[in-house]
Amino acid sequence: MGMTEPGIDLILTGGRIWTENPGQPEAEAIAISGRHVFRLGSSVEISALKGTGTRVVDLQGRRVVPGFNDAHVHFYYGGASLASVQLRNAKSKEEFRDRIAEFARRKGEWIQLGEWDPQAWKTPILPTHELIDDVTPDHPVFVNRVDGHTMLANALAMRLAGVDRHTQDVPGGVIGRDAQGNPTGIFIDAAKGLIERVIPAPTTQQIAGALLEAQKHAFRFGVTSIQDMGFVGHRATESAGDLLRAYQLLQKRGELKIRTSLHTPLPQWKKLANLGVLASFGNDTLQIGGLKGFSDGSLGSSTAWFLEPYADNPQSCGGPSDELTNPDEMFGNMLGGDAAGLQLAIHAIGDRANRIILDFFERIERSNGMHDRRSRIEHAQHVQEPDIARFSKLRVVASMQPYHCIDDGRWACGRIGKERAKGAWAFRSLLEAGTTLAFGSDWCVAPIDPLTGIYAAVTRRPIDGSHPAGWVPEQKISVQDAVHAYTVGSACASFQDHIKGSLETGKLADLVVLSRDIFTIEPAQIADTKTDITILGGEIVYQREGST
Repeated sequence: MGMTEPGIDLILTGGRIWTENPGQPEAEAIAISGRHVFRLGSSVEISALKGTGTRVVDLQGRRVVPGFNDAHVHFYYGGASLASVQLRNAKSKEEFRDRIAEFARRKGEWIQLGEWDPQAWKTPILPTHELIDDVTPDHPVFVNRVDGHTMLANALAMRLAGVDRHTQDVPGGVIGRDAQGNPTGIFIDAAKGLIERVIPAPTTQQIAGALLEAQKHAFRFGVTSIQDMGFVGHRATESAGDLLRAYQLLQKRGELKIRTSLHTPLPQWKKLANLGVLASFGNDTLQIGGLKGFSDGSLGSSTAWFLEPYADNPQSCGGPSDELTNPDEMFGNMLGGDAAGLQLAIHAIGDRANRIILDFFERIERSNGMHDRRSRIEHAQHVQEPDIARFSKLRVVASMQPYHCIDDGRWACGRIGKERAKGAWAFRSLLEAGTTLAFGSDWCVAPIDPLTGIYAAVTRRPIDGSHPAGWVPEQKISVQDAVHAYTVGSACASFQDHIKGSLETGKLADLVVLSRDIFTIEPAQIADTKTDITILGGEIVYQREGST
């Protein structure tokens, strides 16, 4: 080369490296210089690059994949939920109540998050405030169902918020009421704002603390990049600036390592546009320029918007989000944001919501012309056959979370019927149509572990053991396709595939050493595979105890 080789800081040899680079799909060894990949090849070739200061790790035949990139998280809530009351695996309403009571004894102030799952209870019912009032007389409670769309408030929280039987209904939301019209404590979608506005906002320091907890947790699962969809509900618009400040604070201190692409609320697009921010503004650690909008609610809360009524509630098709209750205004925000060079990522779960957003994207392309905009639909959960082809035709990224499929698959047929279920989480149909899939978790709504997500996409086996051959098995995809969606696909979704997503010379040295080879083991065993080592920018940021 006529110049001296750069210092090689780290060499991994004797492994099976899955590169995601079609020109060199697999290698035994990798040399890392500084933050970047220097070269891949055989163990003999790469070992020859060793210098005096080079650290060498013998992989002992283990499988290496590029660092996982989670295309959809709520990172602050994820970090905060680690320290909050844990309700997800409560098995009954009694256990739900006991856990809140126990937490109230230990902790002062508001009790939030929790991720309760009534489908896991012996008798699935929606809880009411009476269930917990007597164990929380001094603690306002506002805890969320696993999907984050349905909340339970206790009497104290409602009293603080001034909510009673005279409180007006909210467009794009539902206030649960009993036969007499009194609030039951259940608040869905836009109605959550009635309580949220009296909850003290976290300080920038508290947000930063939660983000650090979240980062540590992510590294344990081989997640080296995240795409943060920010706060949701009333807090989204109120605290978007605080979240960006907290990330910048951590970056200034040198504590932010996880690569973060932060999306801000669609209705606030003018703030970014007026500054001249374009999609993917920033550096390889922190970028902004993505917008996040909502078109409907969720399947679990029966607020996802469908073309046909719910099987278990023939009176309802779900409905639009509060943003989409005024379609002209939402479309105007999308059109303006796109024209300003910002990236659109829109939450759509029901088939009607997906169709409307695809229609909007089509109109935007006609108005603003063709360019590499990488518009995204977040979740893309229920898509009718004719709309599948439109994803690739309009080059819309399907940003999907496979774990939801094996979580909701326990009860989804009861809600939407067998026929519609055929288009549920249509990974294979979307891929076969040529769509870019970007995989994520939606943490803290679901576990962040990408291996659980890959297991879900490959087996589609619901978490309660029903459908051992897979729920809607014709939509299963291969391990290779799932890993691709968690690496290259997600990097594409944030305009960063030129710097990460695959392991090749000059790209960022983000990679994960796995405890087992997910490409050769039984797919059912993928869920038990662990992350042994996580490397981000050439630095070992996590090593599992007991893994050599």
